[in-house]
Amino acid sequence: MIRLFLLTTLFIAGNISAQDFQGIATYQTNRKLDIQLDSTQVNSEMQKQIHEMMKKQFQKEYTLQFNKIESVYKEEERLGTPQPATGVRVMVAGSGASDILYKNNKEERFVAQRDMLGKLFLVKDSLTKLNWKLENETKKIGNYTCYKATAKRTEQRSRSVSFNNSEENQEVEEVEITITAWYTPEIPINNGPSVFWGLPGLIMEVNDGQQSMLCNKIVLNPKKKVEIIPPGKGKVVSETKFEEILQKKMKEMQDRRPQRDDGNSMQIRIRG
Repeated sequence: MIRLFLLTTLFIAGNISAQDFQGIATYQTNRKLDIQLDSTQVNSEMQKQIHEMMKKQFQKEYTLQFNKIESVYKEEERLGTPQPATGVRVMVAGSGASDILYKNNKEERFVAQRDMLGKLFLVKDSLTKLNWKLENETKKIGNYTCYKATAKRTEQRSRSVSFNNSEENQEVEEVEITITAWYTPEIPINNGPSVFWGLPGLIMEVNDGQQSMLCNKIVLNPKKKVEIIPPGKGKVVSETKFEEILQKKMKEMQDRRPQRDDGNSMQIRIRG
């Protein structure tokens, strides 16, 4: 009887510990850039400035606050990336510092606050499930042993570049990409950065061929309790509806773009 009581007590204590388990993971992001510029219109020095500016534009830091079933992912505040004094302007559509992503893995749903040119939207929809393939390969990330997993996904990618008064050239293609993730069972939550989830351990690193996210800091069970609250500001729409609005807004911006005759204007617009 005493042994049974002891085992029951330990089981209850274990459950309480699991329910209270929480943490904060910090991720650094980078994006691969493949922007080809006309060398007859853009000299090598300007091309170098543009690539460096765009590289910094996508080097960001995010935090993932999590417990066993929920998380909030958002960008850490920082000073804006300065634009070079060359008449070049970079616009990243559908991505803003005020964006917040809430995930509930148990209910397989998300709520995302997204800023579109100063107007807030609240996107509510189901989480996308990836068909992860668990690999045998391992590596260390920090102090954690991580295991490799891969998945395939089809998506549309587009980019547009305009120079001076020329027509804006927009390319859209459907590509199949391979996502490579590294997760650690030592942190037993099926969560990760951005929209990624569904592995038997926290995703420490993920790369989709264009963007990489790497965890460089983890605080487990911090002294100050983590509050995971879904965002609540913005017009409520589905993911499909938001994409429709975004595409329409980008087309409007293209049509309204003023024509300039100074020969020194260039705009690069990238889908975020």
